[in-house]
Amino acid sequence: MTEPAEKVAQQTEDRLGGLADTVREKFDKVTKGTFRDQIKAGRFAEQGDHGGDKAPAETERKQD
Repeated sequence: MTEPAEKVAQQTEDRLGGLADTVREKFDKVTKGTFRDQIKAGRFAEQGDHGGDKAPAETERKQD
């Protein structure tokens, strides 16, 4: 990349990083941090077979 393009890319990266931090802070404020804390604590980690992520089982049909 040329020098001006690298500078623009760096500025964009910095702005997006700041935006991500801002969004995270506002989300935590709205949810009082509870949802994010639950995710970090592993609340939604593999909890066994609930069938939510699996494709529906194939069923056999009787032909008349």
